[in-house]
Amino acid sequence: MLGIGSVPMMASARDFGTFGPTWSIAEPDLLAVIKARLEAARQNGKLDAMNQRFVEAAQTSVRRPHAVAGITPATSDRRWSFDPSVTLSQDIRDARGILIAVQGQRFNPLTHLNLAHSFAFIDGDSAAEREWAMRQGAPDKLWIVLVKGSPTDLMKATQRRFYFDQMGSLTGKFGIAHTPALLVQQGDHLDIREVALPQTGERR
Repeated sequence: MLGIGSVPMMASARDFGTFGPTWSIAEPDLLAVIKARLEAARQNGKLDAMNQRFVEAAQTSVRRPHAVAGITPATSDRRWSFDPSVTLSQDIRDARGILIAVQGQRFNPLTHLNLAHSFAFIDGDSAAEREWAMRQGAPDKLWIVLVKGSPTDLMKATQRRFYFDQMGSLTGKFGIAHTPALLVQQGDHLDIREVALPQTGERR
């Protein structure tokens, strides 16, 4: 039954003919295309050559990482203190569950622990900076961190472990802009100094 004021609707369809040429929709399987291209590359040797380039690039990156941008040789001595204190986002407890510091408190970790090592930051391609770093402490007391150069090559040559400041994370954090630089704990702060070495006219 229809309500008052309603109008019955009749469905109908008409053929208006075809206007212009038509084509079926074709969407090739992208995965199949990729597989076909990879197979072609394998057969003509391009895939092996590409894999070899990837391996060589990875090996080069490990052996000689990208130099830290913006770090230059020190031309004058500079010294400053670094306070590692942070404002806590949550409570800190020791291994026995005893509360050490509460959320929101200004906390200095150096009041509770001592650094096991000091750090020397150097340009590993500079013979003068390498020699300077080796005089700053024994391997069990000093870690030598490169901002440029090959840590693996230096380890082979000196039988001493070297590290690399990837992406400048450490030098950026501590404000180090020049090498060589030495970072040493002094009580509840870090003592940092950049050292201007005598110019020898050679920087390898």
